[in-house]
Order: sequence, then C-alpha cells, then structure tokens
Amino acid sequence: MPVYALDEHEPSVHPDAYVHPDAVLIGNVHLAAQASVWPGAVLRGDSGGIWVGERTNVQDGTIVHCTEWHPTRIGPDSAVGHNAHIEGATIGTGCLVASGSVLLNGSVLEDGAVLGAGAVMSFNGHLPARRMALGVPARVREGYEVPPDMVAGIVANYVERIGRYRTGLRRLS
Repeated sequence: MPVYALDEHEPSVHPDAYVHPDAVLIGNVHLAAQASVWPGAVLRGDSGGIWVGERTNVQDGTIVHCTEWHPTRIGPDSAVGHNAHIEGATIGTGCLVASGSVLLNGSVLEDGAVLGAGAVMSFNGHLPARRMALGVPARVREGYEVPPDMVAGIVANYVERIGRYRTGLRRLS
C-alpha cells in the first residue's frame, strides 16, 4: 500500500485497521481500530488532518482531503460509499455518506445521518442526527427519520471483509 510521509507528518494506522494495497495515505492521516480503506481511495492529509474512526469504512475510489481550517473527521461505525468526495467535513457516529456524494468544507453530519447517493452538500452544510439529505444541492428529506441501525449492517460487512482480505488477497501479475 502506498503510504507517504509529508514533511513531519506520517500516517498513523492502528494495527487492526486495513488499508488495501491500492489505496493511498499521505501525511496527517489517522485510522482507528478496524477502520478500512479500499482500492483506489486516496486520503491526503497535507493541509490539516484526517481522522477515521473505529470500524468505519472508506470504500473504493473515494477521495478524502482537508484544509488548514477544516480537518476531516469521520466518526466510528460509519460508511463512506464508492467514489464519494469528502473535504474538510465532520461526520458523526453511524453515518452513511453514500456512493458518489460530495461533502464540502465546514459541513457537518450529526450522528446517524445519511447523505444520499450523488448528493452534494456545499460549504458549511448541516444535516441533523438521523436525517437524510438527497439531491443537488442536498436537501433534507422531510418527514423521514433514518432507522437507528440502518448503517450497522454495512459496517459489520466491511469489518468482516478485513479478515478475508488479510488472508485471501493475493496479487496475480
């Protein structure tokens, strides 16, 4: 896996975390226990820090960045879907940032919130706990409350994959 120091900053990866060999970590990046980063994902902590919480997965093709003023913090038990883009945002516990969505600087997803597939939350957006936002620009889906265990199955599936990939993945070239 490409892991790069930048100046004095080196990624910190908990021994129980998993980073796929084709993912990239640069600089001030921190992965907690059982966090996972999948193929093609890039976490670039060059202008601030990136923290990924316990059991959180960052799926294929996702870009995670930060700014000097807005670090990126992804809480525990969350899922970041394929090809998402997160930059300088704060994501709570048990959240889903669905495939292809964009979450920009200063935005906050409170615990249990869901940013739907392809949605775009612009600068300083806010999604309350257990609410869902959809569309471009992202708007709260009125009258809908995210079930408390909606993301738990995704998280459990990716934690289980860590063991499978540690023992079964082999390069054929």
